[in-house]
Amino acid sequence: MPRWAMVIDLDKCVACQGCSIACRQENNTPVVSPEQAAMGRAIRWNDVFPMPLNEPEQAGEYPNVKTRYMTRPCMHCSNPPCIKVCPVQATYVDAEGLVRVNYNRCIGCRFCTVACPYGVRYFNWERPSWTGEMAQHLNPDTMSENGSLEGPAVRPKGVVEKCTFCIHRLRKARAKAKAEGRAFRPDEYVPACVETCTAKARFFGDLSDPESTVSVLANSGRAFRLQEEAGTHPNVIYLREG
Repeated sequence: MPRWAMVIDLDKCVACQGCSIACRQENNTPVVSPEQAAMGRAIRWNDVFPMPLNEPEQAGEYPNVKTRYMTRPCMHCSNPPCIKVCPVQATYVDAEGLVRVNYNRCIGCRFCTVACPYGVRYFNWERPSWTGEMAQHLNPDTMSENGSLEGPAVRPKGVVEKCTFCIHRLRKARAKAKAEGRAFRPDEYVPACVETCTAKARFFGDLSDPESTVSVLANSGRAFRLQEEAGTHPNVIYLREG
């Protein structure tokens, strides 16, 4: 079975936020009010944020300025702490290494939110809704675990949600290959954030294939994982800035 992984080259990332917008559009993540966002209730499956410069570095003055950014999806850990604390087994790792959530089982206890060392789990405080022009851009392909739709929204009030590596795209790619009577190819499955990255800073593929791009990059001298000391063994790998 494949072991899906993502590599993000921080030297190439220009913090354009294209990945965040693509993620929101592709997965119908709920939009919250400014008041809710101020309370920490914004839902961002993929986040891009500035990082402090190292001590010797200087930010400079306009137009010659320097800054550093970090982009953060779900790490899809091989040893995820979120799974260990879920009392109803709503969170699990599937056979291909994707950390998933069964929204029908989730009771909204938020133990997983507290356990995640990366802060990439989000609780739905309100029933998701989209109005006006936002409703025209909802993606009907984003479906719940049991294949049902509550309108185009899939995560009801009271459950925790997170990045899925656009697993619905994997389902569609496999269904297409089956309909065409051929074998599925790993390169047919690409999450929206990877596809839309204007700087080509993101790579996705099968980490169990030693010849895949993600495997080669993951074994390069620039590769590192966030908070490796936590023992989570993330399947999102970063490349250090040069």
